[in-house]
Amino acid sequence: MKLNNKIIIITGASSGIGKSLAIECAKRGAYVVLAARQYVTLCELAESLEKQYNVKALAVQCDVAVEEDCAHLVKQTLTTFGKIHVLINNAGISMRALFKDVDLKVLKNLMDVNFWGTVYCTKYALPEIIKTKGSIVGVSSIAGYKGLPGRTGYSASKFAMNGFLDSLRVENLKTGVHVLTACPGFTASNIRNTALAKDGSQQGESSMEEDKMMTSEEVANIILNGVENRSRTLIMTSQGKLTVTLNKFLPAFLDTMVYKVFAKEKNPLLR
Repeated sequence: MKLNNKIIIITGASSGIGKSLAIECAKRGAYVVLAARQYVTLCELAESLEKQYNVKALAVQCDVAVEEDCAHLVKQTLTTFGKIHVLINNAGISMRALFKDVDLKVLKNLMDVNFWGTVYCTKYALPEIIKTKGSIVGVSSIAGYKGLPGRTGYSASKFAMNGFLDSLRVENLKTGVHVLTACPGFTASNIRNTALAKDGSQQGESSMEEDKMMTSEEVANIILNGVENRSRTLIMTSQGKLTVTLNKFLPAFLDTMVYKVFAKEKNPLLR
């Protein structure tokens, strides 16, 4: 499915992977619906895309943790464009705190955004995507295959997303709906800067070497190629593929390796 003239909803579109997805969609001739909480930023991006790529772009203020916002997002899309071809569930937040120290509101917040945000948007968009035999995409993570230390809530939300998308894919084998689970490796974006600390505040500074990671532009390009090719799952890095394989065949060994990697973070949580 080529994306030219297709109607694509992108959540979390104001920065990082979401912003790169919006730009790459516009480059490919798609009409984009940009959803996030930062409405002014979205409007500026929408105006830029329309001028630069001669496509239509709609900005919709939306907190995906709020079901009514997700319903409104789909309603606004249909009012403006009349149909939906692709929903990209990209909105997400992360965390960095050991479970023994973390306030449980942090885990609830992550589940509300990462998991329930995907569920809400998909619930309201699915009837329209069935009509167009389009695509539902979840931007998940390798953390949805292997639990990562200091990221209990994040891993739990991505495991939940993966299970939800797996079930949805089977339910829609005969409807023509394409379901894609996209799992980037560590990506250079602001997700670690805005990651929640143990008390729910933003940590502010990344604990990792951002310059050694995938770029958000690379991730966006891979995801949209996956949509066009109707891929099932995308695991985007050799490190990610190795992690998934080792978790199947040598899980205890992988536990040790993951511990060692995270013990080398800046200001490590593990000693």
